[in-house]
Amino acid sequence: MSRIQLLVAAVQQDTEELPSKMNIQSDAVIVNQCDRDLTEENDYTDRLGKSHVIKTINKAERGVGLSRNLALKNADHELLQFIDEDIVLDDGYTALMENEFDSHPEADMLLFNVKAVEGRQTYHNTDFARVTWKNYGRYPAYAIAARTAALKGINVKFSVLFGGGAKYSNGEDSLFLHDCLKKGLKIYRTGVSIGHEESDRPSTWFTGFNDKFFFDRGVLYHFLYGALAGAMSLRFLLVHRDEMCREKSVWQCYRLMKKGIRQGRLERL
Repeated sequence: MSRIQLLVAAVQQDTEELPSKMNIQSDAVIVNQCDRDLTEENDYTDRLGKSHVIKTINKAERGVGLSRNLALKNADHELLQFIDEDIVLDDGYTALMENEFDSHPEADMLLFNVKAVEGRQTYHNTDFARVTWKNYGRYPAYAIAARTAALKGINVKFSVLFGGGAKYSNGEDSLFLHDCLKKGLKIYRTGVSIGHEESDRPSTWFTGFNDKFFFDRGVLYHFLYGALAGAMSLRFLLVHRDEMCREKSVWQCYRLMKKGIRQGRLERL
C-alpha cells in the first residue's frame, strides 16, 4: 500500500479512465459528482505496472467543498494530497512527496508546485519556507498535501459556500488554509513539482471580471479578514486595477465588494 492517497474531486467523469488520464501512481479516493449514488473499490495498474487501490464514491450532488470533505472523511493513509480531475501528475510524484515529508518532520502540511495553465498561475514556489498569514491566500487546493492524522486532528473542513458548483465563486481553498493556520497547523511551501493542469479545460467558475466576480470576492473577504475586509478589498483592487478594472472603475468594483461583504455577514460557513 502506498503511503500517500490522492483525494480527487471530479464531476461527471468516467472513473474507469480517470486514473490513467491523470497518471495516478498511488492509492486514491475519487469523489465523482454525477447523477447517481454508488461506492466501489477497484484495483488499478498504473502505466509503470504497479498496482493501486482506487475507491470511487459517486454522488448525486454538486459543490467542490462537498467532494473534498467526503474524500477527506474517507482518507485512511499516512499522507494525503487534494487534487482535481484536470491535473496530470508527474511520474514518480509519490517518492518526491514522501521524501519531502520525511525530510521535514516539522511540517504538518506541504504546498507543492503544480503548474497551472498560462494566465491562471497564482503561485510558484522556489524555496522551502513557512506559510503564514501573509502569503497563504495564493494557493489552490491541488497544491495541498498533509499528514492525515494532523489534518483530521484539527477537524477543519472545506466551505460548501465557495468554489465550483457552490453559491459563490472560488475561495474555498483560501478559507481552508486560513482555518488550518488558525488551528495551529504547521504549513510549509516547497519547490518540488508534482504535476500540471490540462491546457484545454475552461475554468469551472471564472467568467470574467463582472459584477458576480467582485460581489463574491467581497463575501469571501468577509470570512477571511473580518473587520479588515473593506480595507483589504480596496488594497486588492488597487494592486490589480490594471488587470481587473478595465470595464469598471476601481470605485465601482469596490462598491460591489462592499455589497458582498455585507452579504457575507448574513451567511454561515
